[in-house]
Amino acid sequence: MTTESAHPTNPEADRRDKAPGQTSKHLTTSQGSPLTDTDHSLKVGERGPILLQDHHLREKIMHFDHERIPERVVHARGAGAHGKFVSYGNAADFCVADFLKPNKQTDVFVRFSTVAGSRGSMDTARDTRGFATKFYTEEGVFDLVGNNIPVFFIQDGIKFPDIVHAVKPEPDREIPQAQSAHDTFWDFVSLHTPAQAHTMWNMSDRGIPRSYRMMEGFGVHTFRMIGPGGKASLVKFHWKPKLGVHSLTWEEAQLAAGADPDFHRRDLADAIDAGAYPEWELGVQLFEDDGTATFQGIDLLDPTKFVPEELCPVQLIGKMVLDRNPSNYFAETEQVAFHPGHLVPGIDITDDPLLQARLFSYLDTQLTRLGGPNFAQIPINSPKNPVNDMFRDGYHQHNIHEGIAPYKPNSLDGGCPFMAELANGQEFPALEYPQETAGTKQRSEPVSFSDHYSQARLFYRSLSAQERDHIKQAYSFELGKCADNTIRERQVQCLAEIDADLAAAVASALGLPAPAPQQDIDDLPLSPALSQVGGTWPVDGRQIGIVVGLPGYPQDKELAEAIRAKGMTPLIVAPHGGKTESGMEVDRTYFTTRSIEFDALVLAGALPPAADAQVPLDTKAGAGVGVPQSADPRVVLLVQEAYRQSKPILCLDEAAYGAVNAAGLPSGDPGVELVDADSLPGVLEDLVSRHRVWGRFPAEG
Repeated sequence: MTTESAHPTNPEADRRDKAPGQTSKHLTTSQGSPLTDTDHSLKVGERGPILLQDHHLREKIMHFDHERIPERVVHARGAGAHGKFVSYGNAADFCVADFLKPNKQTDVFVRFSTVAGSRGSMDTARDTRGFATKFYTEEGVFDLVGNNIPVFFIQDGIKFPDIVHAVKPEPDREIPQAQSAHDTFWDFVSLHTPAQAHTMWNMSDRGIPRSYRMMEGFGVHTFRMIGPGGKASLVKFHWKPKLGVHSLTWEEAQLAAGADPDFHRRDLADAIDAGAYPEWELGVQLFEDDGTATFQGIDLLDPTKFVPEELCPVQLIGKMVLDRNPSNYFAETEQVAFHPGHLVPGIDITDDPLLQARLFSYLDTQLTRLGGPNFAQIPINSPKNPVNDMFRDGYHQHNIHEGIAPYKPNSLDGGCPFMAELANGQEFPALEYPQETAGTKQRSEPVSFSDHYSQARLFYRSLSAQERDHIKQAYSFELGKCADNTIRERQVQCLAEIDADLAAAVASALGLPAPAPQQDIDDLPLSPALSQVGGTWPVDGRQIGIVVGLPGYPQDKELAEAIRAKGMTPLIVAPHGGKTESGMEVDRTYFTTRSIEFDALVLAGALPPAADAQVPLDTKAGAGVGVPQSADPRVVLLVQEAYRQSKPILCLDEAAYGAVNAAGLPSGDPGVELVDADSLPGVLEDLVSRHRVWGRFPAEG
């Protein structure tokens, strides 16, 4: 028989609400009737059949059977957070949107996501990431539905089912999950060459972000902003992360996929819980709306093109801070519904053919996923300003409408609601910017859409040598997973049209001859802003592993406090759980941790093998079996991984440096240092601010 306390003790009380999940302190049916037993079905006798009249059983099982709604076809795996957006007020000259007025604060909800995988896939797949922001403005909801890459695979929305079908698991065996490394994807992109620019971004480090907090966001399309007097400008939206744009190495991504598939969503939630609130600045690139929709030869209506920041700088117009985690994943992160047609006065769409198709697709999707047309009444989707849409009835109608005349014109409801022209001092009342459109019906594209290679070339050549090496490795891995050699050859030929060195390197890895380009490509000016290497950024929320031996380290508490004072998060790594001799709580053990959790390692004191460092208990401890170890083999593995991943490794004394020697690392390599406790926080901050010790493995070219 089950016995259960009314309010069981929760060991995670610091982050979980102890209050009942709903409004009653007692268990009830969904209609509010009190229940005294939810453990036993109503039966004929103690061992008899269950009775159909058990309405509580029926209700409970019925609701359980329908707990899941269809996951998104794309962007199924997501993580979300609440926050605030504060406008700088400098957009008033080119946009009349109310939420962009000086110092205006607007609630937001952001959903980050991967594109290709299912809800159960890993966070760290090589993939595009969604970056969708819902602004709850006083003029209604504005959804900025973008990605972490400014270009897209296709130019026309009619191709969207094709690219999604190509990248999804192959239909005969439903594999591989959340990967583009298979025949159908590369078959499509090697034939549909407009996809080459986006594919280049995906094969770069941008395809595996270090964190959602360190990920740039883009609106992808060109939008229109309406300023005072109805003057229009074309704009591209950018989100600039405070912590900079950083990525995982391929090894880190693979480790995380196995050791912590929730790596990105955990990182986001933990940072917010720790008070290291993620921040982005919203910026726009502004272009004259002269009727050509072009800028310096770049077609602004082509979603496979971006405008380098060196040609058109990004103007920062506000800041977003995410400061609250969702209280319920399903109710908020899963049910949130974005739509690029959710606009406010002052922001409008353009004739981008991919954006135009999205305006239809998103509404159609919500009808299937959320059960009907009233999805805007779900709390996470509800506008925070008054609504009077005159819509009635339908699935999941929660509002009890008053009045008897839900139509216009009417006299029975006093003519209400009235039209909103020039309400609240708006200079431009409509959502739609008036523009004349004329032409012959045809299925075609402009000549300017036919350049499929120059921007991929611009992106590749603007990166550092290390980043270009990573792209070569990514293409070699992905195409190496293709079984059809014709597809490999065709894609390598596409690479030859982009860069001869890239094509030759990938061809060599695949055992193919290096092809010659079949057309001349103009060299565009390079864009240094595209590289992630070379700058310094804030270290807020970066995780530092302090690795200690059996008794701990005498100054571990002071050391942790000094690291925390720099804005970083110290985590004590010890042979077993509990506390160190100084009273520090152990956060990770040798058995449970891997290098992916840390941005840097601090080795403190002697780190000899612990009692459980035995192969039968921990396969990680099998390294160097039979060979005397001066350090625990799992610490050695941790140090070796961090070294390969170009992370700082700082030792507080010669005893700790023994782990470096046991790992077989060369002496004096960049970022592997012996430092004293007083100088360690400053040295650590300097190294971590660069994201990686890039000089450890210099690349040629």
